[in-house]
Amino acid sequence: QVQLVESGGGLVQAGGSLRLSCAASGRTFSRYAMAWCRQAPGQEREFVAGIGNLGITTYYADSVKGRFTISRDNAKNTVYLQMNSLRPEDTAVHYCAAGGRLRSREREYDYWGQGTQVTVSS
Repeated sequence: QVQLVESGGGLVQAGGSLRLSCAASGRTFSRYAMAWCRQAPGQEREFVAGIGNLGITTYYADSVKGRFTISRDNAKNTVYLQMNSLRPEDTAVHYCAAGGRLRSREREYDYWGQGTQVTVSS
């Protein structure tokens, strides 16, 4: 089992940047594929980006390709989401998730953090 704690959310103007971090507990972090997902008010939670357990393979939702970058540091048990060129439609609670395999659907992940709010003003 793994426990996840996100940080780094906040309020930013359109065109700005934020870097989210997710710290994982336990000694098995490097066995898990990791993902960032988000949920805007009144909408379903959606997959944003994922990274394989070794950090070699990544997947991105079409809406964030070229703007967001997911990375991980297995020595620090941490996964990151660098978000550039932010848009008002990126406003959502962003969640970190862990799973046995890298998937591009949020329902495939087993463990979830509590989420961090990202708000982008126009």
